This record gives sequence, structure tokens and C-alpha cells, in this order.
Amino acid sequence: MENIILVLVSGLLIWTLLLQQQRKHPPLPPGPPADPIIGHLRTIPADRPDIFFYELSKKYGKVVHLRIPGKTMIILNSAQAATDLLDKRSGIYSDRSSSNVFNLMGWDKSIAFVPYGERFRKQRKMLNDYLHHKQCENYFHLEALEARQLVKKLSSIPDRFNDHFNRYSSAIILRIAHGHEIVGDDDPYLKITSDAEHCLSNCATPGSNLVDLIPIMKDLPSWFPGTYPATQARSYRPIIDLLHDYPFEDMKKKMVEGTAKDSYLLTHLEGLQREGENYPYTIDDIKGSTGAIYAAGADTTWSTLSIFMLAMVLYPSVQAQAQEEIDNLMGVADRLPEFNDRPSLTYLECVLQETYRWNNAAPTGLPHRSTEDDVYNGMFIPKGSVIVANTRGITLDEDVYRDPHKFDPSRYLRGEPHPVGHFGFGRRICPGRHLADSSVWIAIASILFAFTISPVKASDGTPLIPEEEFLSGVTRSVI
Repeated sequence: MENIILVLVSGLLIWTLLLQQQRKHPPLPPGPPADPIIGHLRTIPADRPDIFFYELSKKYGKVVHLRIPGKTMIILNSAQAATDLLDKRSGIYSDRSSSNVFNLMGWDKSIAFVPYGERFRKQRKMLNDYLHHKQCENYFHLEALEARQLVKKLSSIPDRFNDHFNRYSSAIILRIAHGHEIVGDDDPYLKITSDAEHCLSNCATPGSNLVDLIPIMKDLPSWFPGTYPATQARSYRPIIDLLHDYPFEDMKKKMVEGTAKDSYLLTHLEGLQREGENYPYTIDDIKGSTGAIYAAGADTTWSTLSIFMLAMVLYPSVQAQAQEEIDNLMGVADRLPEFNDRPSLTYLECVLQETYRWNNAAPTGLPHRSTEDDVYNGMFIPKGSVIVANTRGITLDEDVYRDPHKFDPSRYLRGEPHPVGHFGFGRRICPGRHLADSSVWIAIASILFAFTISPVKASDGTPLIPEEEFLSGVTRSVI
């Protein structure tokens, strides 16, 4: 009896202490009603969580909290909140919330998914040294050359434009990162990168699926409800391993043969060969960061170009205005646009920015993790919270963008701000963003100069207007 009383008193004391501790903090951000024990687990959808998070903002505000067993999720649906926390307070918001799905898939050594710490800082330096803004100007000639090849491919086989976009974006990344030049459609690198793109477009969104939110789910049998993302990730593992391993082994072979070309991978393999154990970067660092260049560059470039094509079909007046601007600048010049034309093509720049905003290639980004308790605008954000900067919600913010669902490049000429967050935030911002941006710009400038983009027609000549439908994983692509 005394033991029972002791247990009850101890439990009451702990409960009282917890209540006192909670009272010391401001309230959490607002959020929808939660179920007992499981919190909001049933309400978070497996498909299109970006839209679910955006809809929450309409009812509960731009900063929302969701609760799941053992974790607090903080959803940011405004550029202001994302900038205030992830940029201005990056010291406590630069960690990455672990993704069991992406670890199972083989991305655990990539900078995009490693925790904030020594490995992250090393890979960040590796990538920044090779992809900083000034360095990327050295790649303009390569991007322009590949844009011309893209125009030729589109001209000869227009209905395979998605394949051509994959080849275009892959060719640029493979040359810079791997020193590899694509010479034919049967190139093994094309198959590897195409398969990797499929994985990234069809996998479960990081931080918004049961396997990521409840760690034990990854170890449950495949028949158990909610474990499909783990099963799918395991099936994708050989593809992602090949993406990391094949270029590494191929480069070592070319180094022996004396045929290796200057590239990110060659630079670090030569350093490793020269300095051995004294080299500051490991094989895992080299493989992980090289794979990240593809994932952060080629895949998002391909996705953005497919979204651009959809927009041009749905908004022909925008296409016509951009083409008029290009024609007026180019005159009768017998050449495609070049990078030094970019400052003069102001409306085309608006088209690019609106492509980023209208349907971003990475609609929820990758979740951050807070490493300390914090208070933002009177709302408590606990240490260890999963922080989702919902790019989709940010770009549909009606307090910032008028008629946000409409593709309207002229909004920027009226003073609406360029989108933010499509390349991430803070210390987690994409290191390949300058290369990706210039690759997309030269591609759309070349396409609009050379072609008029029209919908496919039915047998009776009626235009078949496509729907705004997308496959969404960590990246989004047009169906």
C-alpha cells in the first residue's frame, strides 16, 4: 500500500512539475484539433502535403503547429517567418530533421540530409568552392552550348521534350561534376540520372510521411499500414547507390587510362590520391557531395523546365509577350540569346521568376530541425521541432501575391517581390543555385526564341489543354 501511495505521489509531483514547466513558456503556434495520443497523425496526408499545409494557414495563420507522437512540427507558410527563423536565426535552425525514407534510399551521406555538424560544413565548403556565383560564370559557355543542342533536339523530335530536358540538365551537371560528356541516347549516365530523377519525383516527401515521423515504422513488415514509403525507399536503394558509386569508379578508371577531364570529382580524387589520409575529405564526402550536385541541380532544372512548358501552353499571351521582347532585342541577329542579353530581357526575367513561384519544383523543401527552444512572435517553438518551410504556401501567400494561382509575370513589374525559398533558406540554401538558375534561364530564352509552344491537338483539330497535374516527391514534375 505504501508503495502504491509513493508511486501516486511521485506521479503527481512529476505531473505538477511538467505543468509548471509548460507555464514558463508561451503557447505553441495555433493548429487544428488533435486526436488523443496520436495527435495530428491521421490528418497529415500522404499525397500533396504542401497543399494541406497551405490550407492550414488560411484558418490558423502563417505559422502552424502539428503534433505527432514524440515530435512537434512547425509549418511556415510565409516568407517573413521562414526568413526570420531559418535565415536570421540560422544558428539554431540549420540542423536537418532525419528522414528515414531518404536514409533507406541511400542519401544518408549527402549534404542535403546529413545533420548540421562537421560533415555538413566540410561538404558545404567543397561545393561552395566549385559552385559559387563567380565560378559559375565559367560554365556559361557550356550551358549555352547545351542549350543549342536542346533546341536541335526539340526541333527534330518535339514530342519527347521531357527526355530532351533530362538530357540537357544532366549533360551540364555531368560535365561539371563528373567530367563526362554525353555522346548518345544510350549513354549509361543518362539512364542512371533518369532513374534517379524518377525516384526523387515519386518518393514520399521528407518529414511528411509516417516512416519519417515515427521511426519504428521503418522496421515494421511491409504489409503493415503506413510502411509503404520504407518499402519503396528500399527498392530505390540500388538506383541511388549506383548514382554515387558508378561515376566514382568510372573516374578512377579514366585516371589510370589518362582520359579523365577536369571536374569536381577529378579535383577531389586527385587530392585524395595525392594526400591520402591527410586529405580533409573522405570518400563518403566525395561521393555524397557529387551525388548532391546532381540531385540539387539536374533534377530541379528538369522539373522547372517542364513546369515552364506547361505555363506557356496555358498562358499563350505571356509566351507571346516574352517572344516579342526577345525578338525586339535580337532583331535580325542570326543567333540564339546569350547570357550578356539577360539584363536587357526584363520581362523574360519575370517569366523565370514566375515559373519558380507558380509551381515550384520543390514544393515543401526539406525540413529543418531546431536545436534550442525558441520564441517567435509570442509563440513557443520547442527544441527538436521539425520545421517545414512550405514553399508552396509561401508562394501562394495572398498577402504578398495578388491572384497567386495565376501565372502572371507582370506582377513583378507592379512591385510584387520575387519568390524566395525555392532554393532553400539559411545555411541549408542550395549551393548549386547559381548554376541551376543560369541553366534554366538560357534554356527558356533559347526555347522562346526558337519555338512557339502550343497544346497537342485532337484528331479533329481541337486543342487538348492540359491540366495542372503533377507528380510530387521531394521534387515535382508535370504528369
